[in-house]
Amino acid sequence: MHRTTAALMGVCVVTAACLYIPQLAELVGRRALVVTVHEWAGLLLPAPFLVGLVSRAFRADLSRLNRFGPHDREWLRKAVRRQQGRRAGKFNAGQKVWASWLAGAVLVMLGTGLLMWFTHLAPLSWRTGSTFVHDWLSLALGIVLAGHIGMAVADPEARAGMRTGFVRRDWAEREHGEWLP
Repeated sequence: MHRTTAALMGVCVVTAACLYIPQLAELVGRRALVVTVHEWAGLLLPAPFLVGLVSRAFRADLSRLNRFGPHDREWLRKAVRRQQGRRAGKFNAGQKVWASWLAGAVLVMLGTGLLMWFTHLAPLSWRTGSTFVHDWLSLALGIVLAGHIGMAVADPEARAGMRTGFVRRDWAEREHGEWLP
């Protein structure tokens, strides 16, 4: 699910860059094709999530992502102060905030994108507003995606855990000690 979502998000980001950066637009050309690919990748972005709902393990992870405990507040406080010793369950508070923000951003991008695509659905003022929101949210999304990728690059054990489903016990104790039995 993560890889499919990442691939679709990557297509959205790359095609958006080709639509908004003149030098890339000239290099790529074929604007109509780029627009079509961008629109369909955006429409398909919620699909991995929806398919994942079939999985009991995914639903259990969603439940964990949806719950903030006292250790999560402490984790956020220590993260802001750049202190060590942050306790976390399977997902730390940063991952929970990221998942919530991304879910909301995808829904807003989908809604504003649909208003821009189907121009007959709303008056011009709504379409203008949706273009404004879509453009600025896409910029914010690009920035936080770069941070997300940077965090992943800095943590090879987490990347290995995503690929294989297993992490070293000492890493799990240090990073997600509340999760261990």
